[in-house]
Amino acid sequence: MLTQRIVLSFALLFTAFGCQFKGENVNNYAYLGGEIINPKNKSVVIYNTKGQILDSITLDANNRFIYKIDNLNPGLHSITHGGEYQMLLLEPSDSIMFRLNTYDFDESLVFTGDGARKNNYLIKSYLTTEKEAKKLVAYSKMEPEDFNAFIEKRRLKQLDEFNTFLTRNENESEFFKSIIEANINYNSYADKEIYPFAYFGNNKLIHIKDLPEDFFAHRKHINYNSSHLSRFFAYNRFLFSHIDNLATHEYYKNHPFHSKFDRHAMDYNKSKLDLIDSIISDPIIKNNLLKYKAREYISYNHTEDEANELLNHYLEKSTNEEDKLYMNDLVSSLKLLRQGNPLPNITIVNYNDTEHHINSIITKPTIIYFWSSNSKLQYRNSHYMVDKLKMHFPQTDFISINVNDNTDKYWKKIIDNYNYPTINEFKFKNSKEARKILAVNYLNKCIIVDENGIILHPNANIFNSNFIETLEDLLQQKHLIVKQDAPL
Repeated sequence: MLTQRIVLSFALLFTAFGCQFKGENVNNYAYLGGEIINPKNKSVVIYNTKGQILDSITLDANNRFIYKIDNLNPGLHSITHGGEYQMLLLEPSDSIMFRLNTYDFDESLVFTGDGARKNNYLIKSYLTTEKEAKKLVAYSKMEPEDFNAFIEKRRLKQLDEFNTFLTRNENESEFFKSIIEANINYNSYADKEIYPFAYFGNNKLIHIKDLPEDFFAHRKHINYNSSHLSRFFAYNRFLFSHIDNLATHEYYKNHPFHSKFDRHAMDYNKSKLDLIDSIISDPIIKNNLLKYKAREYISYNHTEDEANELLNHYLEKSTNEEDKLYMNDLVSSLKLLRQGNPLPNITIVNYNDTEHHINSIITKPTIIYFWSSNSKLQYRNSHYMVDKLKMHFPQTDFISINVNDNTDKYWKKIIDNYNYPTINEFKFKNSKEARKILAVNYLNKCIIVDENGIILHPNANIFNSNFIETLEDLLQQKHLIVKQDAPL
């Protein structure tokens, strides 16, 4: 429910900009404008339906902007500001204004104007499915028949709610309807594809073949080449998990029937690339999936030969030259991050704006972990987890590095708000370069080094269930700790 103050703010915005929305014939264009509260910088970047930059707009003195998109290609566009990202639906003659507060990006975002109703519903639908996805671990404890019935009942309820919305708003386009239905359906389908990995685990994944006959009935309704959904989260979430799932059938053709499932097996990861290449023809969808599935494997702690073997398999299939260059650079970076190599001596900046070469501050076994100002849940969880790890590993240091390239005040404001100890809080001096050198493709990645800055593990995850065991084994092998008995 909008407060009176927000309604007044929108009224003032339309008083200022409304004249630009009137007096023109219906044509193939749309207007997009808005106001950003607590902006992280002075610009908003607008992307078209293909993810290409349309323009970078400078905010005015009141942190507002207005922009006309000519020759509009109807579909899902996106805006970014200070590392935050939001998708929106634009169709001819739309004139949409939005207002958001960067301190609570998704929850504060509200649209008004012609075309606002569908975008507000899109946000609502996205937030609902996001919350449900976070509950998947709990849901996956259900028996297969119960889980299948629960997901289907939830999907139909969401579709019924959407149909009720449409009866009150009869003029919404067929394209909008297809987007909301895709968000509801593909998120439900993704949950079903993820379920076997959570329910059976690595030891019993072979029993995926014993799921109820109708468990994967949704696969009859899949379009692998929905180009208008190529950048849509729900669609990609489904495709990512679906490919993993399909590849398990190939895996058990080459491994003993009751063997423990190994998601890092070379043949399993090659088969994922083969599947993508065989069932998807849309070049954007295919190349994105190839890139991210190859990166998943290559970023793990594999040997150089293994990384090169999968890289070559990927290069045979991708047609995106920019992606190929990125993947080649990633493999080159990871060569420097092999176990036993010295940590690249990048420059970091502390809370007091003093620069350090990272190796100069390493004097004990150290876990280096990363966070982004744009991911509230991740930075809160990572600092909370590190606090617990500190009790378990008192002989170990922890270096926290913010990966953003925003103005320092946003990084420091978070540290101040949560009272994080500033002594081990740093940010990259050159974020883009450092993230490439250290291959920071995932925020949950951490790097473990010994007291001399020699890499013990280049790509661990502090949230992994076996992280404590992994760290203890690494440090014991180097005689750096005696095993701790205190529970985490």
